[in-house]
Amino acid sequence: MTIHWCGTGLSAIPGLRRLIEAGQPVTVWNRTLDKARAAVGDLTQDIHSFDIDALGQVLHAGDVVVSMLPADWHVPLAELAIEKGAHFVSSSYIAPEMRALDAKARAAGVALVNEVGLDPGIDHLMAHWLMADYRASGVHAADNDFSFTSYCGGVPKITNAFRYKFSWSPLGVLKALRSPSRSIREFTELNVARPWDALGRYDAPLPQPETFEVYPNRDSLPFMADYGFDPAWRVRNFVRGTLRLNGWAEAWADVFQEIESLTGPEGEARLKEMSDQFWAENAYDEGEPDRVVMCVSLHVRNAGRTVYHKTYVMDAWGDARGTAMARLVSVPVSLAVEAVLLREIPAGVSAAPSDPRLVARWMGEVDRLAQHLMVVDEG
Repeated sequence: MTIHWCGTGLSAIPGLRRLIEAGQPVTVWNRTLDKARAAVGDLTQDIHSFDIDALGQVLHAGDVVVSMLPADWHVPLAELAIEKGAHFVSSSYIAPEMRALDAKARAAGVALVNEVGLDPGIDHLMAHWLMADYRASGVHAADNDFSFTSYCGGVPKITNAFRYKFSWSPLGVLKALRSPSRSIREFTELNVARPWDALGRYDAPLPQPETFEVYPNRDSLPFMADYGFDPAWRVRNFVRGTLRLNGWAEAWADVFQEIESLTGPEGEARLKEMSDQFWAENAYDEGEPDRVVMCVSLHVRNAGRTVYHKTYVMDAWGDARGTAMARLVSVPVSLAVEAVLLREIPAGVSAAPSDPRLVARWMGEVDRLAQHLMVVDEG
């Protein structure tokens, strides 16, 4: 059995090092050998230039392929894993093409595990914990109404005028700002073409209460079923969204206006120019701490009266161990690899587990990664 870890970008290293240091048999694959050697060369010499054909020649049944590569590599690597009887793990969202591999993966008896990073990943674990806790609370009633909010954001620990800093190329952030979203607000489906059209305020129940700007992210609605919401439930609010520092929308107003006007190849070229400029002006300095804030909340009312309201809150920042973002993305990936090897995750395509034992174990590990992690009873 070998873990084939593909990709040694900034967000991959802590989880990769954790597996190697634990004595797991890990082969490292990266497009740039020098970067991989700089990242883990002190721990292993089993480092190779990434090539999917070369990987296929050494991949065996029972192995695990980890893809920390760009998203367009996930499906080809998952298909290769199925062909070889190997498992697959990625931190990325489950694309339709990945979900379409479910039947083949089940038939081959292999697990294709996705959405086991920070967001998506840790947020799923928090949601599953809250839903299990609510179901065990004894307050469920057919006429309850539910508000679920899940907000996460990487923000600068040391605030700057731009109200944001970049750990890697800003191009992904800029492209995400052009993406529509779907959520539920006050019992009504909310479809928004651009995030700034649904900007709101969120009061986070941190040890020192803090207010953030938030907006819906992607399509929240499929996660209602994933989290165990009954189709018959009355859902007042349901949103998975992004969290930003106060003042972010004002600081980015000109960016929003320009993004709105960009079209075609010229627009894509301009996005690249903007990305390069932002990287030059607002990248993290060497050793500068980043910060990650995540708040997942379930608020249940009956006849206007709160019967359940708890929020799972995490606040983490960069320290001597490195960036918070890298820890919180890659260590859960390593936990998923271990769970696959222990056959704790069934065959087929899946996201972060809902099994209470795995949720408890993984969140125990997350507690060591974050400076603050707790469930706040706001009822």
